[in-house]
Amino acid sequence: MVIPALIEHKRDGRPLAAEQWASLVRAYTAGQVPDYQMSALLMAVFFRGLDPAELAALTDAMIDSGDRLRFDGHPRPVADKHSTGGVGDKVSLLLAPMVASCGVSVPMMSGRGLGHTGGTLDKLESIPGFRTGLTLAEARAQVDRLGCAMLGQTPEIAPADKRLYALRDVTATVESIPLIAASIMSKKLAEGLNGLVLDVKTGSGAFLTDLDRSIELARTMIGLGEARGCPTVALLTAMDRPLGRACGNVLEVEEAIEGLRGSGPSDVMEVTYALGAEMLVLVGAARDLAEARKRLEHSVTSGRALETFGRVIEAQGGNPAVIEDPGVLPQAQAVEVFRADRAGVVAAVEPRRLGRAIVALGGGRNAVEDAVDPSVGFVITVKPGDPVRAGEPIASVFARDAAGIALGMAALAEAVVIGEEGRRTPLVSHRITAKGVERLAEGD
Repeated sequence: MVIPALIEHKRDGRPLAAEQWASLVRAYTAGQVPDYQMSALLMAVFFRGLDPAELAALTDAMIDSGDRLRFDGHPRPVADKHSTGGVGDKVSLLLAPMVASCGVSVPMMSGRGLGHTGGTLDKLESIPGFRTGLTLAEARAQVDRLGCAMLGQTPEIAPADKRLYALRDVTATVESIPLIAASIMSKKLAEGLNGLVLDVKTGSGAFLTDLDRSIELARTMIGLGEARGCPTVALLTAMDRPLGRACGNVLEVEEAIEGLRGSGPSDVMEVTYALGAEMLVLVGAARDLAEARKRLEHSVTSGRALETFGRVIEAQGGNPAVIEDPGVLPQAQAVEVFRADRAGVVAAVEPRRLGRAIVALGGGRNAVEDAVDPSVGFVITVKPGDPVRAGEPIASVFARDAAGIALGMAALAEAVVIGEEGRRTPLVSHRITAKGVERLAEGD
């Protein structure tokens, strides 16, 4: 196999055969193809795309590069959810224990921050001691015992994707529908699921900002799932403003715990309930979405969801005291309030600008080996359409030092736009299945 010839072939817009993708992925996983050559191929795919046969071949090759999580003989249905990434998206932290406490097992396999978006693993690892690096055997045993495990991509699961995921993050090849679809579905299809729900973000803060491309991504992933025996549903959710108030690892863990206590921001809870209801119905744990939502709401009001989260934290080596005392989490060394510079209406809260600022503050990665400061970020208390007064506190910056405060304040000044009017797009706009696309809302 001559790698430059494959790169040239793809660069010129010609498809690679299934056996070429299989051989390439095997060689890359074995360390026989250097990152610089794979980076060149990723860029060729970014510009040239993959035809359906190539996408299927790449996805299967990535699945076959490792082992699978198996639930033979498990007494409960098994489901998971995946988000395509956003700013302030802490839904997984609430959803996994809520769904698990409703009788559906959740082996939630998540990723780290990618580009300007946060990662569930980084959030979980901001809890002192929390270990996301479970083996498949450990994950299966914990799901059998607790109904839930929250883990990273193990060395056994799609190891080719794990390397490619990190490479895409630092080579500007993230926003590619086939690469996103193959990455997500190779991991999820290796989990032994009875059903998968996808949270496909759309808007200025999503990887794919255009609605039609978001729908295309959803349909692509649904096709991959259904063809491989995993019933798959997608919801399109808004990412033209941050989800919730908190943006940053520790801050989002604190907000997720508030949500499990029943006092989370309404937008976070609405998206969580919508996704969770789809999970319950998809695997037959509820008759319809209305019944499923009631069960999820009861998991919160009864305290079962919070209790489940605490048990997961303890089982994975974390400090369960965080449930009662968020002060055990790492704390920012500097905090500053940001005030509105004029009266008016919030026209925009730009998530992409805020996500990049969190990376610049140390809360994300510019290179694969970068360490993450979990304490930094923003809390923003306004949304588009909200009226504000001049001098009103509307956000806070959490940083390491005075320089970080200055950087964060400048980012907020750019990201929070105050004008004469503003509007919010629907939180959940479309539901997509193998049967087609259903529009759920036109606007708020």
